[in-house]
Amino acid sequence: MRLVINLVLVLIIALLGYMLVHSIEEPIKFKAEKDRRENVVVDKLLTIRKMQEFYRDITGGSFAPTFDTLKHVLETQNFREIKATGDPDDPNNTEAVVYDTTYTAAIDTIMAMGISLDSLRFVPFGNGAEFKVVADTLTYQSTLVNVVQVNTPRTVFMGDYADPRFAQYDNSYNPNSLIGFGDLTKPNLSGNWER
Repeated sequence: MRLVINLVLVLIIALLGYMLVHSIEEPIKFKAEKDRRENVVVDKLLTIRKMQEFYRDITGGSFAPTFDTLKHVLETQNFREIKATGDPDDPNNTEAVVYDTTYTAAIDTIMAMGISLDSLRFVPFGNGAEFKVVADTLTYQSTLVNVVQVNTPRTVFMGDYADPRFAQYDNSYNPNSLIGFGDLTKPNLSGNWER
């Protein structure tokens, strides 16, 4: 009888030990995986933001409304660089100011950076899901400005951790919230992870 009681107590202790380890392990795994996935998505968003800035430089201020448009312009257009010889802002400048314009293929710069324009649209860990892009113009402080917003819900890339129950381990975690950059109400390219 005593042996049976000891075995039952050992089993209960083992079960409680397992439950204790599991209750500690789950939040640690969640935090590590959340951070890993969000960092990869943020890196992709930073690359998209850089490509949108390249597009804006090429087109004179507008942003690409779709990834197809972004890819087409960056593959076929050139960056323009203007160098001025002499000081155009000096009122005592007696010499003529000479401007020299050079053109560089945008795709050469992008390839040198190791960026694939074909995969730019896809959310990491998203099983083929694409980032949402909206580009528009608006009047801001009496000036017509171009704006862009690129984002995706966290549920797209969080996989098994997209369940709202994981918010118990991180008060700021909302799997339905968006991660992205830009703003359609004012000219701003900041990412919401930077705030």
